[in-house]
Amino acid sequence: MGIKKFNPITPSLRFKAISDFEEITKSTPEKSLTVSLSKKAGRNNRGRITVRRRGGGHKRKYRVIDFKRDKFDIIGTVIAIEYDPNRSSRIALIQYPDDEKRYIIWPDKVKVGDEIISSLEAQIDIKPGNSMKLKYIPMGSVIHNIEMNAGRGGVLVRSAGNCAQLMSKEKGLAQLKMPSSEIRLIKVECRATIGQVGLKEHSSFCHGKAGRIRWLGRRPKVRGVAMNPIDHPHGGGEGRAGQGNPHPVTPWGKPTKGAKTRKPKNRSSKFIVKRRNKK
Repeated sequence: MGIKKFNPITPSLRFKAISDFEEITKSTPEKSLTVSLSKKAGRNNRGRITVRRRGGGHKRKYRVIDFKRDKFDIIGTVIAIEYDPNRSSRIALIQYPDDEKRYIIWPDKVKVGDEIISSLEAQIDIKPGNSMKLKYIPMGSVIHNIEMNAGRGGVLVRSAGNCAQLMSKEKGLAQLKMPSSEIRLIKVECRATIGQVGLKEHSSFCHGKAGRIRWLGRRPKVRGVAMNPIDHPHGGGEGRAGQGNPHPVTPWGKPTKGAKTRKPKNRSSKFIVKRRNKK
C-alpha cells in the first residue's frame, strides 16, 4: 500500500501518482454481491441535465456494501481486499460461518485472515473493523461508517483515509469531530465502525492526464468567463475580459465561489456544535 510515481518520459507521466495496489488480494468481484449499474450522465427522469460535466466513463458493476452491519454477534473472517470503482476506498470481503459473504468498507490495518464482529447490545474489542453503538465506544476512539439514524446504515465518513473522533457523550448524544473539523451531535444509539478507512494515500494521487478523469465519467469544465453572454453571466466582453461581476454567480444567477448554500432553516443545524474551518 503506497504511491507509485513515474519517470516523466511523456507529459502525462510527469506528475502522475497512483496507488501501487499492493493491498489488493482479489482481482474479480464476488458475483453474488454485484448488480448492474446503468449510466445516467447527470440526467433526471425527464432526460434533462441536472448535474453538469457527467458522462462517458468505463463500464462498471456495482458492489453491494453492508453499511448496516446487521449480522450481529457472529464472527466474520476477512477473505479478500478488493478494488471498488464506485468509491475512493477499498472494500473487504467478509465470510461468515454460515458461508454468507458480505462487502464492507476496508478499515485501515485490517488484513486477510483477520476476524471482525458487529455487536447488537454489548461492548466488544476495540479493534479496526468491529462495529457497535456509539454508547459502547470509548471516548477518543477513531471511527468511520457512522449512522445518522439508528438502523438505517452508515452514511458519514466512508471515503478513503477518513475518520472521525468520538469527543464526549452526554444526555443520549455523542459529540463527534468530523474529518472537516466540524463538531456535531449524533445519537448514542447510532452505530459506527472502529478504525480509520483504508488507503490513506488517496489524497496524494494525481491522474496526470485528462483521459484518466474521463474514464471516471467526468467531462471537461468550461469557465464562465470563456463563454458568450448568452451562455453565462460572466461571459462576453472585448478580448480576454474578467468576470466583471463583483458577486460571482452560476449560469442561473445563484451566488457561487464561496457563497453559503446551506438552508438557513435546515432541521439538522441544531446538531452542529461547531462549523467546519473555512479555507
